[in-house]
Formats: sequence, structure tokens, C-alpha cells
Amino acid sequence: MPFAPLQNDTFLRACLRQSTDHTPVWLMRQAGRYLPEYRDTRAKAGSFMGLATNTDYATEVTLQPLDRYALDAAILFSDILTVPDAMGLGLSFALGEGPKFAKTVRTEADVATLAVPDMDKLRYVFDAVTSIRRALNGRVPLIGFSGSPWTLACYMVEGGGSDDYRAVKSLMYSRPDLMHRILAINADAVAAYLNAQIEAGAQAVMVFDSWGGVLADGKFQDFSLAYTRRVLAQLKREHEGAVIPRIVFTKGGGLWLDDMKDLDCHALGLDWTVNLARARAQVGEGAHGKALQGNIDPNVLFAPPERIDAEVAAVLESFGAPHQGSGTGPTHIFNLGHGISQHTPPEHVSVLVDAVHSHSKRLRQPA
Repeated sequence: MPFAPLQNDTFLRACLRQSTDHTPVWLMRQAGRYLPEYRDTRAKAGSFMGLATNTDYATEVTLQPLDRYALDAAILFSDILTVPDAMGLGLSFALGEGPKFAKTVRTEADVATLAVPDMDKLRYVFDAVTSIRRALNGRVPLIGFSGSPWTLACYMVEGGGSDDYRAVKSLMYSRPDLMHRILAINADAVAAYLNAQIEAGAQAVMVFDSWGGVLADGKFQDFSLAYTRRVLAQLKREHEGAVIPRIVFTKGGGLWLDDMKDLDCHALGLDWTVNLARARAQVGEGAHGKALQGNIDPNVLFAPPERIDAEVAAVLESFGAPHQGSGTGPTHIFNLGHGISQHTPPEHVSVLVDAVHSHSKRLRQPA
């Protein structure tokens, strides 16, 4: 069944470095625990995975923030750890706690059993993509996503989140050969996973390298960036006649923008430690420049409305006037520097979204 034509393509145009009449905005984790309606749906689902694996619930929570806010894109409601779960590691979420795996990958024997999973095990994700795309009915584009090979490996080796990454870094330093094998399998799995999301209806895809920034210089390039490249090399460039933008976000990766500027992607996500004007000069200009996505501190959303408005203006002014007119040039997609906090007052998000639209239109006015 064909999908409805897109009514708001601002986000996709900005990804492709084309001019837009305002700076598009969406938020990492925009469907989530800060919204009371999300908490109600999760209670009905009984658990996080009950929510993520149910097509109707996943569709409902993906659309919830769009019913409240004038966002320019939707992002699939899922989790970055669905791929290792499909590899048989046994993912679970306890309420109020982070993800946990029943099995870890730490030994030669563990690595020997790893393989790219049968994508049919992730059918619930692809069904959700198609369902969400239909429910959006062309309002805004839908973003699909995955964790990066390195970020997935962190969870697979640690068995969950970590404060010091001791297990995964111990493996990396003591048995780099095993680490490279894990990462190669992860990269091929992520590529297959994102391609299946594209086939199901995702109009852009994003790789979340959430833990790339914990690596030492040199190790980031060898153990994270190299495998993000491997993913990007395998991704579909177009689907049904439309270009599928590719976005890469490395939290803590601002130090390595020079290494990332030739990645085969359209946009780079930035956290709040990065100066947007400097990043634009470094990687955003020229025929092969990247669109930039980010990068306000999520904790700005706890400030009073007038301060949120001022901080939004400061981020937009730091990037400067984006490209206008024909052809391509530097563009900006407004986002947080990481995911929205579950404690964020929902009404403050309205202030942020409205401020992005109004200030970015003002920036485009001739002086």
C-alpha cells in the first residue's frame, strides 16, 4: 500500500542541505517518560518491551509528542538494544532501571556463537515502522534508527549500562581480535536492520553512537568510527525514488569532527559541548559539507520559559543563517545534545519548539 504524500518535508530538506523556511526541530527520546500519556500507555502494555513489541502501542506512543508539539519529524519508538536481543542475549527492562541482558559476550566461546540475527526476529520493529508511517499520513517524515556497533558492544559485554566500561574496555585492550569480531558482526547486523526499516517505510535513518565518546583517541577511530563506516557503506541510498538521509550522532565526539567529516552520511549530530559556529566551519561548509543536528543542553528545559527562549535563540545564532535559495549549503536541524530527561515539564517542550520556529524564521529575514 503506498503511503500518503509528505506535507512537511522541512527535516528531510535540511538533512540534504537544501533551504527551508524555518529550522526543523525534533527531540531525541521525544516519545517517552516525560509525557503522562506515554506513562499511561506503558502501564497498559505492562512493560517497556511489551510496549516496543506491540505495533499498536509503538504507533500510539510515537505519535503522542506530535499531537502536543509542532515537531518536524517523528522517530520510531523502539530501543537501540533490539538487535543484540535478537542475537539471543535476553533483553529485559525493570521499571526505573536500565536495560539488562541475561547473557554477556566476554569470552572466545561467547563470540563464536554470535551471528547477524534473522531479521524476522525483529519483524515487530518493521511492522511498527509501517504502521507509524501510515498513521502519520504524511504529516512529517519518520526516522528509523539503531545503536552503533560500538555502543551495542558496550551493552553486550557489560550486560547492561556501565559507569566505567571496565568489562568492554578490558576486552578491547586484552583481546582486540575478539572485539573486532564482535564489532564486524554488529556492523553487518545494524546495516541489515536499518535497511529493513527503510523498506518498511523509514524516510531517514540515524546511528546512535551513544558511547563512542568514552573511548581514547585512536581507539575511537579503530573501534567505533571504522565500524560506523562499515554500516554506512551497506545502507540503501534511495527507496521508492526518494533519497534516504543518513545521520550519525556520537555523544562526546566533538573532538573528532575532522575524522567524521568524510563519513558517508548527510548529517552529524552534536552534543552540547560543541560550538556550532566552529563545527559549521569545520564540517558544514563546501560541496561535501554535512548538515548539523543539535545541540542544546537537555537541562535547559528545566529553566523558566523566558530562559528556554533565550537559550534556543543562542543556539540558532551560534549556527548562524542557514543556506537559502537554490542548490545546497550549510543547514541546521535543531535538537537536544542528548535524550530528553524523563523529569522534563511537558509544557516547557512547547516553549522550545515554538521558539525554534519563530527565532529561525527571524534569522532568515534579510538584514
